[in-house]
Amino acid sequence: QVQLVESGGGLVQAGGSLRLSCAASGNIRSINVMGWYRQAPGKQRELVATITSGGSTNYADSVKDRFTLSRDNAKNTVYLQMNSLKPEDTAVYYCNADVTRLVIRAPREYWGQGTQVTVSS
Repeated sequence: QVQLVESGGGLVQAGGSLRLSCAASGNIRSINVMGWYRQAPGKQRELVATITSGGSTNYADSVKDRFTLSRDNAKNTVYLQMNSLKPEDTAVYYCNADVTRLVIRAPREYWGQGTQVTVSS
């Protein structure tokens, strides 16, 4: 089984920064894609940023040039550096990973429990 453990959420003033971390552990052979999604109250969950095992990144237009996603493949961990935060960034942020497991090798998608990010004006 696979678990995603998130950390780094909290309350920050507009213009400030936070760094989210997500570590995957368990029955893992490899992780092809890992990243973050977010969901604000009354809104649908949306992509924030993803990164492939090769380091290719994809960002939502709303966070591009403000957020940076990096990956440590040896640790099965991703980091989302969030700078110049805006109140509109307030949401629950969910870690996501497409995992190929050691025994059952069909890729499967996993989600973290979510971590709250609140940006005050």
